[in-house]
Amino acid sequence: MDLDNIECVSSSDGMEDEEIHSQITHQFSSKPHNNMGIPPGLTPATSVHELLECPVCTNSMYPPIHQCHNGHTLCSTCKTRVHNRCPTCRQELGDIRCLALEKVAESLELPCRYFSLGCPEIFPYYSKLKHEALCNFRPYNCPYAGSECSVTGDIPFLVTHLRDDHKVDMHTGCTFNHRYVKSNPREVENATWMLTVFHCFGQYFCLHFEAFQLGMAPVYMAFLRFMGDEADARNYSYSLEVGANGRKLIWEGTPRSIRDSHRKVRDSHDGLIIQRNMALFFSGGDRKELKLRVTGKIWKEQQNPEAAAAAGVCIPNLCS
Repeated sequence: MDLDNIECVSSSDGMEDEEIHSQITHQFSSKPHNNMGIPPGLTPATSVHELLECPVCTNSMYPPIHQCHNGHTLCSTCKTRVHNRCPTCRQELGDIRCLALEKVAESLELPCRYFSLGCPEIFPYYSKLKHEALCNFRPYNCPYAGSECSVTGDIPFLVTHLRDDHKVDMHTGCTFNHRYVKSNPREVENATWMLTVFHCFGQYFCLHFEAFQLGMAPVYMAFLRFMGDEADARNYSYSLEVGANGRKLIWEGTPRSIRDSHRKVRDSHDGLIIQRNMALFFSGGDRKELKLRVTGKIWKEQQNPEAAAAAGVCIPNLCS
């Protein structure tokens, strides 16, 4: 199919939707089709991305798709950005819809944009964006919270990135014992103090410890994030403990997926929160230096015991 032969018809031309659909169906049926609704010889890059790509924002266009009197198209979002002037020929856009192109979009089925990362799904054009926003194969954002890092990738890539680029400490095992020291605990800012990555049960976990203002009160917070999706994160639990002088605070919970941003987890207070006065009490001495020891462990939740027994599977729930 020659892309130049697709003519965008305005809604004022008196053509009914059924007639337009009939013309497009005839064009698409003139040659054999593959299972993606794309004529042979045309790759998705040329037949879809070029045909339905907005010339202003370069995103895929969704109805309403607008056109000028010369047939140049653009998306509805960019129509307001260009002040109702065609970005190609500078003619006034008016309110002309490109009904033919909208019908072409309705007839297409396309692979998920993350097919190269393993997603096998194919969707109607209008369902594609909704799926991609939640696709399990979409890249993860870098979980490092000490800077606005824009790196994305799969888990093995991000683990290497954290180790080599952010110089994050890597540990193997599911128990930890960390000591956090600050010479002037009166200086509490919204800043990450430490990120440590643990490898256990074949998975990676990020332990965060930081100081920030909670309202008017300075606090310290520790929490764990799972390097994977939320459904897999629910298979694990963790505990954090801090204390001294015969007192202690204990937190138990489920690690949050790194799909949730660091700020989202922190602002939801989903972790061990220690008020500054309590932290200084745990530090001992003259209360002028912060010396907190945080211990913890990660374990895997057991499956249904009856189902496991029926399957003949022995499931350990704690890492030794």
